[in-house]
Amino acid sequence: MISVLTELKYLFKRFVLIANVLPTVLGFIIAARYYNISFGDYSVDFLLLLIGSVMLVAGALTLNNWLEADVDKLMERTKNRPTVTGSISLRTILIMGIVLSLIGQFLLLLINLEVAIYGFIGWYTYVVVYTIWTKRKVTWNTHIGSLSGAVTPLMGWGVIDSAFHPIPLSLFAIMFLWQMPHTYAIAIRKYEDYARSGLKMLPVVRGLQSTIRRTNIYIVLLLFIPLFLSGYSTLFYILITLLNVGWLIIGVSGFKTQSVKKWANFLFASSLVYLLVVYGLYVVFV
Repeated sequence: MISVLTELKYLFKRFVLIANVLPTVLGFIIAARYYNISFGDYSVDFLLLLIGSVMLVAGALTLNNWLEADVDKLMERTKNRPTVTGSISLRTILIMGIVLSLIGQFLLLLINLEVAIYGFIGWYTYVVVYTIWTKRKVTWNTHIGSLSGAVTPLMGWGVIDSAFHPIPLSLFAIMFLWQMPHTYAIAIRKYEDYARSGLKMLPVVRGLQSTIRRTNIYIVLLLFIPLFLSGYSTLFYILITLLNVGWLIIGVSGFKTQSVKKWANFLFASSLVYLLVVYGLYVVFV
């Protein structure tokens, strides 16, 4: 039983799975607070959202593993995946990915069409556009991956009302911009792996200084997102601006660092704190 759970942990990339499902749940919570609705009124839809998003994301990640079995064996960080060790057959992994994706998409469709569309956009951009079309060919594959993750809060909000609203759209923008420095940090930390695998990650293709410059561009853009929101308290705008400035200071420090990898480790850790605090501010001040 333990060995099976271990294999699934590697197959579903547990931390990536959590990182995609959590914003979905938080999107729902923020919408529930904004519209002052009772959780009991949406308890069934919430369960469908939770289970559906977990299965859809797990399906996408499983298919990603199946599609990248050849390069995963070249990288240290992916050497324990079942697609590399052979502990689960590639045929079984393919079937799992398809079945999980279909069930997850169906459960989201039971909520409403808008949620299902956001789910499909996330799945399609990650599996097809990111994994198949761009990851091995162009450095802007990271943008596609970021788009896939950015739809998650829209899914949560869409359970209660249309996500064509400034709050979920601002979360979409934050998620998209945030994922760029976050992913660049990972690419620097795992530079040797990506160089060996041939995947077109920015640090490998354009160099470390170019990656640091682009990292800071996206962090700067985060400073402007609160300007598109209205109705929040002054304290909210002060706190989120201080948070953005604090992360920018960390980003800018990369230009003078003695060790780019140490800076990337710090940037990666700070990116996780940043996102949790952002969602915390939205939940508290909505």
